[in-house]
Amino acid sequence: MNFILELHIFLYMSKKPEETMHHISFFSISLCCCLFFLIIPHENFSPITAISVDIINQTCRRCADESHVFSYDLCTTSLQAVPVSHVANLQGLALIAMELALNNASNTLQIIKNYLLMSNESLDPFVVVCLKDCLQLYSDGITTLEDAEGAFLGEHYDNANICLSAVTEASSTCEEGFKEKEGEVLPSPLTNENYNLFQLCDIALCIGHLLTLGSTFLMRSSAT
Repeated sequence: MNFILELHIFLYMSKKPEETMHHISFFSISLCCCLFFLIIPHENFSPITAISVDIINQTCRRCADESHVFSYDLCTTSLQAVPVSHVANLQGLALIAMELALNNASNTLQIIKNYLLMSNESLDPFVVVCLKDCLQLYSDGITTLEDAEGAFLGEHYDNANICLSAVTEASSTCEEGFKEKEGEVLPSPLTNENYNLFQLCDIALCIGHLLTLGSTFLMRSSAT
């Protein structure tokens, strides 16, 4: 059963190249293996699906209660859409959020490159400058997300949180750059991508904070 769950998340992350960019990094594979240890034991809980959804809902609700910018809806829909999340524990949910963020960043990087290929034809020169800035921010962000996953897998939650915070800041910096043209507000072509990356990192960041504080309330409440 554990092998099947690992395979599910691997296939989910690697399906449809046009949607996920085939970004299967070393840490993606590590994630698959790691989830062997990060699922809820079947002998302790029943029914498993109801319990896992409860953990997702409780996690997302607590994070939303602690931050006015945190999206409860995006948190629940994103995590529940990944099959292996239905048997993941708190650490597993954080890793899933990071992998989703990594795929988002990889996909956005390609979107930016596509925009720059058409820059001479239809884009404002200021937008081109902003896109080039975002290109660098997202390139660095992908490396930082991989570092975050590595730190998290090593249970260095503080280091992982530092990396995740840097990526959320990068997404905000990319978005804000389009608003800096004097006397004119230009629409960002990356608003959705920047928002999603920020939120996905914020999910993992919030869980990382809970783990740093030694929070086990979700696991205890699920067992009752």
